[in-house]
Amino acid sequence: MRFEPGRLIVHRNVRRGRIGWVRPARVVSDDDRGLLLWIARDTPVANEVTAAGLGMRAMPFADWIAASYRLAVGRWNGPPLLKFLPTGAAHSVWWFRDARDRFATWYVNLEEPGVRWDDGTLAGVDVVDQDLDVLVRPDRSWEWKDEEEFVERLAYPDDYWVADENAVRAEGKRVIALAEAGEFPFDGTWCDFTPPPHWTAPEALPAGWDRPPVR
Repeated sequence: MRFEPGRLIVHRNVRRGRIGWVRPARVVSDDDRGLLLWIARDTPVANEVTAAGLGMRAMPFADWIAASYRLAVGRWNGPPLLKFLPTGAAHSVWWFRDARDRFATWYVNLEEPGVRWDDGTLAGVDVVDQDLDVLVRPDRSWEWKDEEEFVERLAYPDDYWVADENAVRAEGKRVIALAEAGEFPFDGTWCDFTPPPHWTAPEALPAGWDRPPVR
């Protein structure tokens, strides 16, 4: 299925059948290359937290998997964000912007290829975030991100949602090679993207944002 440009959908991370986070986004384009999304500043979002309101990164993974969970609604506290999900690829690329809304850096989010859904009134794409990431600077230098967390969680195979460490690292290295070569999407494409003025943050999460994951 394809999503119409301008449509508001939800980009969701799923962890073993549970929703990890939800981010409403506008569809910029959807074609053979992949799905391009825009998240406005202050967009309402939801994130999985413990009963005490703590996120996964606030505690050892052993404590996290033993906790009970709920979804907490808040606001996107980062800069406006462009996300590209290449067709069939096990990653997405995010264009982070600075305080003046200028391109600042690329962020490669390693994840299982997205699964799309559309119930007629709301649509979305569900991914499994694999935690290990790559930061790519404008000069195409790069570094791994969140590697310590990735390694820590791999020690709990019965509870972790990443089954193949080598496949995740291989995908990261493949995208790093594209970045070093300055190939799409690290060739300047969309670095100057400006959304339509009316693409402001929605007032609230759209109805159905917490529907059961399709994965």
